[in-house]
Amino acid sequence: MDDFMEAAIAEAKQGLSEGGVPIGSVIIKDGQIVGRGHNKRVQDNDPVTHAEIDCLRNAGRIGNYKGTTLYSTLMPCYLCAGAVVQFGIKKVIAGESETFSGAKEFMESHGVEVIDLNLDECKQLMSDFIQNNPTLWNEDIGK
Repeated sequence: MDDFMEAAIAEAKQGLSEGGVPIGSVIIKDGQIVGRGHNKRVQDNDPVTHAEIDCLRNAGRIGNYKGTTLYSTLMPCYLCAGAVVQFGIKKVIAGESETFSGAKEFMESHGVEVIDLNLDECKQLMSDFIQNNPTLWNEDIGK
């Protein structure tokens, strides 16, 4: 596993320690992390503060997103995939899509390269959370 996915996992664990949903994200430009974030829906009482959105907010205005890569511990949902497409991010690396399939096909249909690492650590983090917090998880995915 590379350092960027490890940073995303650290963000997910931080979110969990704050009482939130354990999903983390980082955005890379020119080989450096320029933004990081985690799901803060619970912490901020904000339904759209998903990890990828928090990450983009924390990156701030970086000009354009040409050459950036977004890492996320979980396959991005349609909300976050829409942000990926809107800003022209051309590569997304997801930790897993087993616990939530996300919007991979949507991103690919808009020219985004999507890589699913299928990491056991990411799957375990989410499956434990979903098992222990089914109501909160269903709220997060709009069920």
